[in-house]
Amino acid sequence: DGLASIISQQYGNRLDEESLFLFCGRRTDRIKALYWSGDGYILLYKRLSNGRFQWPRSEAELRLIDHQSFRWLMEGLEIEQRTAIRKGKPKDLF
Repeated sequence: DGLASIISQQYGNRLDEESLFLFCGRRTDRIKALYWSGDGYILLYKRLSNGRFQWPRSEAELRLIDHQSFRWLMEGLEIEQRTAIRKGKPKDLF
């Protein structure tokens, strides 16, 4: 209930079935995720045994992330990969 109240009161967002909210403490080796499944909350918890999450350090750095950025975060990588190949638009070959 504490994480849900942070989402609604501090950030003015609603929990819905389209959103997954992530929380990380000061040590950045643990992350909690809160998801609304329609009839209740699902709380996920991940603790790294070696390393730290590349987590924003201030509220100014809060942002929405896509599935790929989420995967990178869960793997201990930076959310923004400078050398990742981005999806492009199809082009005519001839």
